[in-house]
Amino acid sequence: MRDVAVVGFAQSPQVRNAEGTTNGVEMLIPIFHEVFGELGIDKSDIGFWCSGSSDYLAGRAFSFISAIDAIGPVPPINESHVEADAAWALYEAWVKLQTGEVDTALVYGFGKSSAGDLRRTLALQLDPYTLAPLWPDSVAIAGLQARLGIDSGAWSERAMAEVAVRSRRDAETNPKAQLTGSKDVDELLAEPYLADPLRRHDCAPITDGAAVIVLAAEGRARELAERPAWITGIAHAVDSAHLGARDLTTSPSTSAAARRAGIDGVEVAELHTPFTHQELLLRTELDLGDDVRITPSGGALAGNPMFAAGLTRIGEAASHVFNGSASRALAHATSGPALQQNLVCVLEGRDR
Repeated sequence: MRDVAVVGFAQSPQVRNAEGTTNGVEMLIPIFHEVFGELGIDKSDIGFWCSGSSDYLAGRAFSFISAIDAIGPVPPINESHVEADAAWALYEAWVKLQTGEVDTALVYGFGKSSAGDLRRTLALQLDPYTLAPLWPDSVAIAGLQARLGIDSGAWSERAMAEVAVRSRRDAETNPKAQLTGSKDVDELLAEPYLADPLRRHDCAPITDGAAVIVLAAEGRARELAERPAWITGIAHAVDSAHLGARDLTTSPSTSAAARRAGIDGVEVAELHTPFTHQELLLRTELDLGDDVRITPSGGALAGNPMFAAGLTRIGEAASHVFNGSASRALAHATSGPALQQNLVCVLEGRDR
């Protein structure tokens, strides 16, 4: 296996409604320039490009083709795309680097959730025969998961509110976050329900945004970054798409991915949890102790750009390795209803 590292990361501001069209170009060009400038490279230095987005979110077929205008694909480039969060595009790029065909890759994800009804759009990811025709929205499904956990004693509404308070507080140091600061726990618990037992603070906001990561293999990584964030483990797994066929208060796919990635000794964990109760669930599944900093960026609860939020978690975890605040960090990404699909990536800093 080749050693592969994250060497560059940039993200757009996470906002409620980004000006421009739904093809992502306006959000991507500035962050491409940012990461190229930091690394001292240009597009000719990139051996492989891979993106993550969704035509359903954009509302038109092959929307990702329009986004390639942000790259400038002349002369022709080596490019691929996943209809998923760009964390899965990063996995594809990591595999491409393992083949030895290229030494560098750029991964990007983008989403303009404000262009439509996100809660309804996400119903299209459900089983097309038994669930999608009922049009249960994403918040309602998360509410079912949260209620099951409360009734089983796995978590409480107060514990969920405590997650929201900490997330908004941590986001105050994140200049790209959409939401920062918060009321205290008791004030949050006095708010009305959005989808019982979920209140507004329990749910990630509607967010437009994009993120980009540059990967490099072996010696090229050392040339591009003073302290690369080496990917020492990466894996993803999937649970059943049928909500009644699994225990929604657990996440076997997360546990399986974590075992394969090897997460022992992590100091920071950036978890992709669009709902407060999902952080509590994952902390148990991953067996994260009190000595592990949980999502210090504020996470998806402070800004949740669809199809870029999972990639952002990898970038944020890598940033802790870049600046030396952590020697070993975990990043998690999720996709699908109620934590159906999960990816775990472990990043590590090494002395030269």
